[in-house]
Amino acid sequence: MTTVELAMRIFIVDDEPPARNRLRDLLSDCRNQLALDVVGEAGNGQEALDKLAEISADVVLLDIRMPQMDGIELAQHLQKLPKPPVIIFTTAYDAYAIKAFELHAIDYLLKPIRLGRLFDALNRAREAVPVQIEVLRDLLPEPRNNLSIHERGKIHLIPIEQVLYLRAELKYVTVRTAEREYLIEESLNVLEKEFNARFVRIHRNCLAAKDAIEGFEKGGEEGESGWMVKLKGLEELLAISRRQQHIVKEFS
Repeated sequence: MTTVELAMRIFIVDDEPPARNRLRDLLSDCRNQLALDVVGEAGNGQEALDKLAEISADVVLLDIRMPQMDGIELAQHLQKLPKPPVIIFTTAYDAYAIKAFELHAIDYLLKPIRLGRLFDALNRAREAVPVQIEVLRDLLPEPRNNLSIHERGKIHLIPIEQVLYLRAELKYVTVRTAEREYLIEESLNVLEKEFNARFVRIHRNCLAAKDAIEGFEKGGEEGESGWMVKLKGLEELLAISRRQQHIVKEFS
């Protein structure tokens, strides 16, 4: 009995329609030797997240340079899917990214994309595993614009500018905005390193958004410094540890 090869499901993400059309044409040419289906496309990161929550894809051909959210940040959010796709980045000129991709053995296609190179990348993708989120974080020279969480079958973006504090709780981090709380599985220490320009550590388990600090009040629990921080839009007061009480002077 012959085995029927399952078609590789491919999704295209590029903010330029001509680039998406070019990829579709090349993929059509690849069908002569490779079983594949183009299951969808998107012109930006949010559209890609919404569609890929509904569409199962094996491989995402992902442009790096896009407005609002670049491809490397989008790839990090895609790792939150129950079955993350294999990512093949496409880029016209990003020398930094190319050097980093080669170092981490991450596949990329240099624009203008050639048929043979695309075919080789897709063949490798059949044996590839999704890239680790830690590696993607190292590839991104700038902090992400969003955190993300997989909830109710979708990936929800949390704009980092809306985050008031980040607090470690066991293996999770609570992300607090003015509207609600989210739980993400990330390291507080790693988040502090990535977003050190935006957040200040007020406690061993808590980072507060610098721009959200409204004032300080005396109080605190036994064993703490006696100072609490008030954040804009929150009734809750956050304890400041003795080690971090210097921030009271810095931000007063």
